[in-house]
This record gives sequence, structure tokens and C-alpha cells, in this order.
Amino acid sequence: MTEFVQNDQHHFRGILSWIFVISGVLFCAGLATAQDGDDVVRIDTDLVTFEVTVTDKQGRLVPNLRQEDFRLFEDGVERKIDFFKPLKKTEEGRPLSVVFALDVSGSMTEAEMNRLRSAMQTFIDRLSDYDSYFAIVSFAMEVRTIQAFTNRREKLEKSFDKLVRDQDGLSTHAYDAVDDAVRLIARKSPKVIKGRLPKRAVILVSDGFPVGDVVSAETLIERANAAETSVYSVILPSYSRLQGDKRPVITPLEASGLIDKTGGKSFYATDKSLDPLFQALAEDITASYALAIYPDDNNKAGSKERKVSIQSKSGLTIRQNRTEYKLK
Repeated sequence: MTEFVQNDQHHFRGILSWIFVISGVLFCAGLATAQDGDDVVRIDTDLVTFEVTVTDKQGRLVPNLRQEDFRLFEDGVERKIDFFKPLKKTEEGRPLSVVFALDVSGSMTEAEMNRLRSAMQTFIDRLSDYDSYFAIVSFAMEVRTIQAFTNRREKLEKSFDKLVRDQDGLSTHAYDAVDDAVRLIARKSPKVIKGRLPKRAVILVSDGFPVGDVVSAETLIERANAAETSVYSVILPSYSRLQGDKRPVITPLEASGLIDKTGGKSFYATDKSLDPLFQALAEDITASYALAIYPDDNNKAGSKERKVSIQSKSGLTIRQNRTEYKLK
């Protein structure tokens, strides 16, 4: 990740590998172009940055795109992209702050619980070369924090043993669980990991049918965007008996827009092994692009939210971590 430095104050040296700027955070200094070797980026004005993931028609991640492959619109008016950088895995890896929100309601079978434990352990092992922090919450009728943020694998493994299936629960508070996870990220996750801003994500594992929530999907989308957090979902098998082709039905969770409007993605757990699914999830979380714009000097007054849409010139599918911003 590209490191940000204030003029005549903090000077970090190193090979430019990542850039991910949290939208809405204000930085001060002068803008310098990234170069090979010792790279420093200085910023002399407010910078608003969006992170996007790009996939083709088959849902495969698209690498090696350039700034000219994108178009950015603010309130329907095309804007110049002032800064661009691919976010790719390097030898150091990308720092992550991830909360697992796990459904332990009666809709989860014991076999699914065991598969989930195994897949989560493999997922964490796969990201062991990253500077990553993980936390775990479970939910049924109530939301519980099973493990606060930690980078110690042994603590995470012990926390898996605390997952207890709620066989009698009649509610599945998925939105409330994600809300708790977003708040946990905003308040407790490391702001900076070894001088780099981490990717923030909630991984929701459920059947996709929230029941009895206090927090609405609309409110949750606003809170996730404000915390620069993408919500990913692992949907457990749910099939309509009326569908002969056995395709997964669209769940209320997906229909709510929570996943799409936070830049996340839904994954369907239709096989006995969840490992391939979690491998694809890990790849999606750690591959993206950062695009930044300077706010219009003539449009800084007031607190009006600005809608931002990022498009691919070649018709590729774009997922962005937020669709609006507001200057403070």
C-alpha cells in the first residue's frame, strides 16, 4: 500500500506496493508522483478515494487494468480521476481487518458448523503471510462477540470451540450481527498496521434469511459505508422446491443491497467442502484498485452527499466500496 506522509513531518521510505486511502479522511502535504525505488506520496489537499473490484462476465477477477480503463461520475457529471493505483498482493501482503459474523441459529446443521470451522481455519492459514487481525461474532436470537480482534492464530482456533448452535432460536439477527461487526471494526480494529491502512471487511455466514432484526438494511449500508467496510456473504444452501434446475434462490439478504452497496460479494456454499469457496473469498478481498479525486473547490460548502459511480469503459463489472461521500 502506498504510504502517506505529511510535509516536513513523517517520511516513510520503501518500495511502493499498495495504496488504499480511506475515503473522507483529510490529509495535508504536496502530491508527488510514485516512482520506482523509494516512493513517497505527498498530498496537499483533501483527497477522496474509492476502492473497486473488477470482474468479467464469468465473475473472474480482472488484473492489470489502467486508469484509462475507468470512468468516474460525481452526481452524474464525469470527473477526472486524479490518482489511480492497482492494489495487488506483494511479498508483504496486504493488511486486513476482518470480522466473521456466523449464523448459529437452528437453520445451521451440525455438519455445516463443522465444515465452517474447518474452512475458516484454512482461510486464516491462507492469509497468514498478511498483517491481519480477525474477530468473530455469532448470532441467532442474540449477537455475541466470541473473539475480539487478534492476530494470534491459537486464540482464533480456541474461539471456534465456543461456537454453539442455537437449536431453539426462532430469529436470525443477521443485520444486527453485521451492525455489531461494523461497530467493532470502527471502534476496535487497528487504524494502521505497520504504517499501512488495512482493508476492512465483514464476512457474514448465514442462510441469507434475516429474521427479527432491529437494524434495517438501509441503516446498515450507511454505517458500513461510513466505516469504509465491505460486507461479504457466504450463503449456505437454500433452494426453491419449485426450481427444477436447483439454482440458488435470491435471498432477502442479497435483495437488500447490503452486499452490492458496500463493495462486497456473495458466495454460494453448494459443495460439501467450503475450502474452494473461502479460497475465492480470500482472493476477492485482497485484489482491487484505488481511484481518487479532489473535491470540486466550488462545491465544498455544505454537507450535501455526493453520489459517485465508477464504470468500466469495456463493460466489465465494477464493485465499489462506497457510492457516495460527504465532506465534513
